[in-house]
Amino acid sequence: MHKDLCPGKVGLCSKMDTINGTLLLKYIRNVNFTGIAGTPVVFNVNGDAPGRYEIYQYQIINNTTEYKIIGHWTDQLHLDTNEMQWPGESQEVPSSICSQPCRPGQRKKTVKGIPCCWHCENCDGYQYQADTYTCKMCRFDLRPNANHTGCDAIPIVKLEWSSPWAVIPVLIAVLGIMATVFVVATFIRYNDTPIVKASGRELSYVLLTGIFLCYATTFLMISTPDVVICSLRRIFLGLGMSISYAALLTKTNRIYRIFEQGKMSVSAPRFISPASQLVITFSLISVQLLGVCIWFGVDPSQAIIDYEDQRTANPKMARGVLKCDISDLSLICLLGYSMLLMVTCTVYAIKTRGVPETFNEAKPIGFTMYTTCIVWLAFIPIFFGTSQSAEKMYIQTTTLTISVSLSASVSLGMLYMPKVYVVLFHPEQNVPKRKRSLKAVVTAATMSNKFNPKGGLRPNGEAKSELCESLETQDCVEGGEPCEGL
Repeated sequence: MHKDLCPGKVGLCSKMDTINGTLLLKYIRNVNFTGIAGTPVVFNVNGDAPGRYEIYQYQIINNTTEYKIIGHWTDQLHLDTNEMQWPGESQEVPSSICSQPCRPGQRKKTVKGIPCCWHCENCDGYQYQADTYTCKMCRFDLRPNANHTGCDAIPIVKLEWSSPWAVIPVLIAVLGIMATVFVVATFIRYNDTPIVKASGRELSYVLLTGIFLCYATTFLMISTPDVVICSLRRIFLGLGMSISYAALLTKTNRIYRIFEQGKMSVSAPRFISPASQLVITFSLISVQLLGVCIWFGVDPSQAIIDYEDQRTANPKMARGVLKCDISDLSLICLLGYSMLLMVTCTVYAIKTRGVPETFNEAKPIGFTMYTTCIVWLAFIPIFFGTSQSAEKMYIQTTTLTISVSLSASVSLGMLYMPKVYVVLFHPEQNVPKRKRSLKAVVTAATMSNKFNPKGGLRPNGEAKSELCESLETQDCVEGGEPCEGL
């Protein structure tokens, strides 16, 4: 200001005699020189003198602590980063931020009162990151991808033919079908021989048909579910067992009625002819078919994908199960009628357990039903005990198919294999018994029971034995007319 107003003069001139403060302020703001302390004297645009600070850092040097100058501030920051220390003796400068950015699959949860700070929360379970601040659940048929940024389709599984759970039931079924076909072929080949006749040919073929269907059910249970397969499952799963047990029940009931009638009268009971037995058997089978038809009318069959059956806590293990819409309760109802026939047949088998040994069917049927009951008593706890298992589909299907096949195998092995063995390897035993009038034999058995209740237990209990023989041969004569035996 002196140079501008008083050029070349020493001291104040007249122009500076009266100072203009506004003009003086303008010059003061533009001052820039080094003061006696060696620091610059300047003013910023606001007229403020710049801050002068020395920056210290608290450091540990040679096991002693001290403050060390690492820089200064004079209108701007000047740092000597080489002189700085950080925790863990790291040379990397830590971030000076409140919160780190969230990773993919994480949402921001803001800190109350500090909108620029947040916590990162994982979108866990079946959730995915919908936006920066929101996690949402995937649709029921989807699961989150690897980093939970979206959803992928849940894989669909079914029981494969190559699975160990399927190989064993299929092997049993194939062997059973081969054995059944062999027995049928043998019976057809020797259809007119005494042993085949004494077995009750008509009911035998019905029973063998039921046994065949029991084995064939395994292939339906393992096939890929669709509307046709599911419909066939409903029809044949219970039908094979119903045919088998209806035929056995008719046989045991017939045996029971014949020997009960023999205690009271010399006349033969009604409805013991082959035609009558077939009518009774098919009447019992029709109840099963009627129930299935009603079920079809109320709830048509369909294949479904169950996403809840294997919806595990870990989404990576989640699977959708392709299966038929048959619940556990519906399955038990489907098999319930067959089990009712089985229990009833077992009751009659117990009642006829005292039939003489010469009667060819009573004892094997009894052993068959006892063994079958044991098989199904073992099936029930296994089937329902695994209802919460992740392997439910495999265990229950395998258990069911093996139980059905074992039931058929018991009937086939105990009732028919001994006959086939005699027919093929001991033809000398396949000869007709001696013939006597049914009326005469029943009379003898009745009189024997009246005079000696234990006559049937005598080694030479001829009367009761002859009754059995006469009924077995299917060649007896009643009132001068031929009649069918057991």
